[in-house]
Amino acid sequence: MAKVPKIIPVSELRQDAAAVLRRVQKSRDPVVVTQRGRATVVLLSLDAYEAAEEERQILRALARGDREIRARRGVSLDAVLREADALLEQE
Repeated sequence: MAKVPKIIPVSELRQDAAAVLRRVQKSRDPVVVTQRGRATVVLLSLDAYEAAEEERQILRALARGDREIRARRGVSLDAVLREADALLEQE
C-alpha cells in the first residue's frame, strides 16, 4: 500500500523552508505543498527524483519495445543484450 505523503500549506514552507527541505532530504518522502487548500507542487529529494526519473525512463523503454514487438519491428535479443551490457558498464 502506498504511503500517504506529507501535506503542508505554502505558508509553512514560507515560514521555515530550510526545515521543510531538511525533512524532504532526510526522509526521501515527497511533501505536497498546498495553496488555498489545493495541491500545487510536490517537493522531492534529489535522490528520490533521480530514482523516479530512472524508473520512468526504463518504463518508457519497455513500452516502446512492446509497441515495436506488436508492430513486428523489434530488434534481436542479442542486440538488446549488447545494449543492456553497455548501459550497465556505464554505471
